[in-house]
Amino acid sequence: MSEEPEQLAEGTLISHLLELRDRLLRALVAVGLAFMPCVYYANDLFSFVSRPLLAKLPPGSNLIATGVMSPFTTPFKLSFCVALLIAMPYVIYQLWSFVAPGLYRNERRFALPLLVSAIVLFYVGIAFAYYFVFPVMFQFFASTTPHGVAMMTDINNYLDFVLTMFFCFGLAFEVPVAVVLLVVMGMVRLEKLREHRGYVLIGIFILAALLTPPDAISQCSLAIPMYLLYEGGILMAALLTRGRPKEQPTA
Repeated sequence: MSEEPEQLAEGTLISHLLELRDRLLRALVAVGLAFMPCVYYANDLFSFVSRPLLAKLPPGSNLIATGVMSPFTTPFKLSFCVALLIAMPYVIYQLWSFVAPGLYRNERRFALPLLVSAIVLFYVGIAFAYYFVFPVMFQFFASTTPHGVAMMTDINNYLDFVLTMFFCFGLAFEVPVAVVLLVVMGMVRLEKLREHRGYVLIGIFILAALLTPPDAISQCSLAIPMYLLYEGGILMAALLTRGRPKEQPTA
């Protein structure tokens, strides 16, 4: 008995726009609700974020604020970023709820675990940068400061640097998801990914050099996990495509 083709949910353009508006409003409300406690503890959040640098500065050293409004605007900006990070799972859920009715059942079954994995890996990348990379990186910077030079970092510049590093490491930890997507969608063959490991390794180190400060420690701290995650993505893609028949070469 043959299965009937799956019917996708259909609707008018107006109904889709109205649903998108409702989903976006819910996402904005979630970010706003997360922002209220974050802005109340803005200074505490900045103290937490600045802890890795302050721990490596010489005794008596502090961060400085060179702008008149920096003591207010910098923790405020951090509060918004933290609120967005906290609310991100719900924001992604709203986007998923909008897109999911237009996908087939097998596509939803495949995309949902991949989406959850992407969110978790992004958080893991941020935690890895904060707990493992920052202490080593700031220790290196503090130890290489020339004699007679006081290392006094502006809080706004420091926050911009930290947010950039968080984004880079969070994005770098998405490598397994990207590899699995490329293989499962048939855009790249698994054998090609295995054959070109050397080129990928070189490309990862070049990318890490562009994204991180110009020192070997920061570059290796990003490049090595990226390559290990690349290998993990190959392993996961091999497991997901194990039961698939191989493509026959065309004449």
